[in-house]
Amino acid sequence: MNDAYQLGASLYVPALHPKLGAVLARREFPTLKSVIVCTEDAVAERDLPNALLQLGQVLSVATSAPGLLRFVRVRNPAVLRDVLAMPGSEQLDGFVLPKITPQALAQYVRLLRGTPHRIMPTLETAEVFEPDAMRVLRAALLRPEVRERVLALRIGGNDLLRVLGMRRPRDVTLYETPLGALLAQLVLIFRPHGFALTAPVFDLLDDEALLREEARRDLAFGFHGKTAIHPTQISTIEDVFKVKPTELEAAHRLVQPDCPAVFKLGGMMYEAAVHAPWAQRVFARAQHFGVE
Repeated sequence: MNDAYQLGASLYVPALHPKLGAVLARREFPTLKSVIVCTEDAVAERDLPNALLQLGQVLSVATSAPGLLRFVRVRNPAVLRDVLAMPGSEQLDGFVLPKITPQALAQYVRLLRGTPHRIMPTLETAEVFEPDAMRVLRAALLRPEVRERVLALRIGGNDLLRVLGMRRPRDVTLYETPLGALLAQLVLIFRPHGFALTAPVFDLLDDEALLREEARRDLAFGFHGKTAIHPTQISTIEDVFKVKPTELEAAHRLVQPDCPAVFKLGGMMYEAAVHAPWAQRVFARAQHFGVE
């Protein structure tokens, strides 16, 4: 259930980026854990043909890049069909599916039959504000042929603010906007059913302190990571998601056969019957983000 931690701080890269090939080969950012090549909002409609042309050229000569997960954020099912037909598409780990609905999800999954690709559906439409609509989507995602492909659910913060006619203020985290309540709602709808979620992007490029604070809130909400829109954000996000030594010590105690039912560590109470799932998540975070 914790394999979404391997994404780390995913880096969004427009499909027209001049260094796309180097990024996908892990030459440009050698410590990067995952990259998402965007053919949607980061590419103007008029530029889509050139974006797909470059992506096809890069994939045609792509080789394996150990340690790097590579995804394409497609624009629609037609673009997914085009990318799947490109030589080298088998080098991709999967696809980010934008503005997902049950109907669109069904189209995408039909196109992916017979492939090993994972998917990361993105919650970013007006329906996301409706709990009943999200429960219908959850049921569609839980269908076995879909669930086995879902690595994580992504949350499109900017698109959701657009629905509200808003944009992020400069001086507060998303948790101090109307999206704060929505993020909690989405966690409560999807996490109990085993879905990992990743937090919205932070689109301020000159406020590391606020990014760090928002990432701390993301971690507290149980998100498995946060997407970076600039390479300088990666180290800040991944530093916040590191495991504290006391967390790791507690996790090790919790999985011991002779662990007491209740114990205290670092001023906190732990219960073996309650916190064992948390311990497994701590081990996964430590594996992919490290320990402070």
